[in-house]
Amino acid sequence: MRHTISVLVENKFGVLARVAGLFSARGYNIASLAVSETMDPSVSYMTIVVEAKDEKVLEQIKKQLNKLIDVISVTDFTKKEHVDRELILAKVKFSVKEKAKLENILNKYAGKIIRHAGESAIIEAVGDQAQIKELLEALNNVGISAFIRTGRIALAY
Repeated sequence: MRHTISVLVENKFGVLARVAGLFSARGYNIASLAVSETMDPSVSYMTIVVEAKDEKVLEQIKKQLNKLIDVISVTDFTKKEHVDRELILAKVKFSVKEKAKLENILNKYAGKIIRHAGESAIIEAVGDQAQIKELLEALNNVGISAFIRTGRIALAY
């Protein structure tokens, strides 16, 4: 099962490498990782999605994270009310006569065209993992030439 964990850390050189190293040294795969500064530039917020077979593995991960000297706090969103989102940017085929079809797809998934030139457009959309997956499937009918998505970010109520 995938678990979303947030980690507040001191914004210092090498902290990300130590956190990632903790996971790789123990054979845990990071499915998603997003990192950014908080309102305090000396603190960063990491959102990590990890595959953990059971609660024991998840507890071990949290204990190991808490042992790292630069870690301020660890929050597991598994049993907490929270909102999570991902962002996607995609380059798709674009033509004036197919514009309405593309806009209908984007309206369904709260996406928008942010730039178009010639035969292609760049679109953006924000949603949970299931919504992003559905959007990608719908965009395959239009024609995706490239896409990138962020890691999951999450915030508790």
